[in-house]
Amino acid sequence: MNTESMLGWLTAMGVPAELVSLGTEADHTWCLLREEIDGVPGWEVFWREQGNRYDWARFGSEQVACFYLFGRLTWTQALRGVIGPTDPDHSATRPPAGTAPREPATPPHGTPAP
Repeated sequence: MNTESMLGWLTAMGVPAELVSLGTEADHTWCLLREEIDGVPGWEVFWREQGNRYDWARFGSEQVACFYLFGRLTWTQALRGVIGPTDPDHSATRPPAGTAPREPATPPHGTPAP
């Protein structure tokens, strides 16, 4: 996985595309940026809100940074019980309209509340 394939993987898991910004900083998104410090390339992952960075992490590998962000966002989807594509082309994988959504499974003991 890399930044070029990242959005496709996240979309397949049901993560809204507007929640992620790849290559640029944008408020109210998870950002994945390539930045050099003293000539050493690195990839930074963080939530940006009101111009500030939260839950910031830096990685020496693009692949590790992508898997880190993918894991964070798909774990959240799993806790919400909404893993799966969000686009209309994949509507066959969704429950029929008018049916009640399934209750999400109880998260493992010690899991923070969503």
